[in-house]
Amino acid sequence: MATSISAKITDFLHLLAKNNNREWFNEHKTLYTEALSDFQEFIEELMNEMGKFDKNILKADPKKSLFRIYRDTRFSKDKTPYKTNFGASFGMEKNGSKSGHYIHIEPGKSFLASGIYLPESPVLKSIRKEISLFKDEFLKTIESDDFKKHFGALDQEDKLKKVPQGFEKEDPMSEYLKLKSFIGIHRLSDTELSHPDAVRKFSKVFSAAKPLNDFLENAITNG
Repeated sequence: MATSISAKITDFLHLLAKNNNREWFNEHKTLYTEALSDFQEFIEELMNEMGKFDKNILKADPKKSLFRIYRDTRFSKDKTPYKTNFGASFGMEKNGSKSGHYIHIEPGKSFLASGIYLPESPVLKSIRKEISLFKDEFLKTIESDDFKKHFGALDQEDKLKKVPQGFEKEDPMSEYLKLKSFIGIHRLSDTELSHPDAVRKFSKVFSAAKPLNDFLENAITNG
């Protein structure tokens, strides 16, 4: 039973960050496969724990929740072949069509995230409409003590400068309507990764965002 992020995972990622090339990776493939195995085991335990507050998580395949470590370098100036992190998503679709949760493990840069990331235009419009119409319900999800304790506030990185077309400039929710993603981020220290009760602690963070995800899913369904 993996209840924390193992040293095999963090040690491998440290080494990869210093040796991000195919020759080194191929020579040390065993380190990768052992680290990946540990990460997959951790994800399985985390999903089982998260299933206590969201049974839909239990329906997902842990292997399919994992992100590939190989980078797509075709259109990038950065030609390093590998990501220097392990990641997995729970419910959150990679095309931005569904809300959910995401875990990112990278020494010194680890975090947990919940919500919806850069949804496509029709989905984004539906969410904005729901926020404008049901502002009290939306605010309740992100102003709860539990959400603020673990996430602080919604991330403001992806944001328009002006209120989007179709909405009033004076809309009391204008600052939220400018957002292009609706994501709460919880930063993790390296010490937290190796905590013997990391599975339960991470699950508790994610559970604080369930009301937000429920609101977002309702907006998408109604859209």
